[in-house]
Amino acid sequence: MPAPSAPAPAPQTTVKPAAPAPVAPAPSAPPPITKKPATPPPLKSAPPAPPARAAGEAGGKTAPSAAKTPAPAPLDLKELKQELKDTKAIGIFSKITLKNQMDDLLGRLRKYHQGQPNPPLTDLRRSYELLVMKVQSLVQDDDKKLASDIAASREAIWALLADPKKFATLEVS
Repeated sequence: MPAPSAPAPAPQTTVKPAAPAPVAPAPSAPPPITKKPATPPPLKSAPPAPPARAAGEAGGKTAPSAAKTPAPAPLDLKELKQELKDTKAIGIFSKITLKNQMDDLLGRLRKYHQGQPNPPLTDLRRSYELLVMKVQSLVQDDDKKLASDIAASREAIWALLADPKKFATLEVS
């Protein structure tokens, strides 16, 4: 008898093993958080800076600064007006335009101080800041001293303009 035949083996397909996937490094633990003091300890070697005086005190000059190079003393409006007239950094037509804009701002401030509520002081401050920036941009390259004086005087002049009593004593024409 013939031997029973074994079933024919099924054709085998070869499967290539997939390349191992790159293993991401295990996330490291975040560095420990250390608490810092809420306020740094005060320096004992430097004395506190003296407070700046108001613009109306001592002729509008501020107290000397404790910095290595003291900031220039703020200009008053008369000095600023004269400096702007004398500078070569601004052309004649620009000077005329600036004078008209300054006169307009002073007129609006005068009306405000006389009780007219519009425009509000915040709008007048914005107009003042824009005018100061315009002047500084005109002089910054050719008259660095004047640009520095204007920057140092910015807040002191606004304090004069915003205060009704100080504004009433101004002699700017």
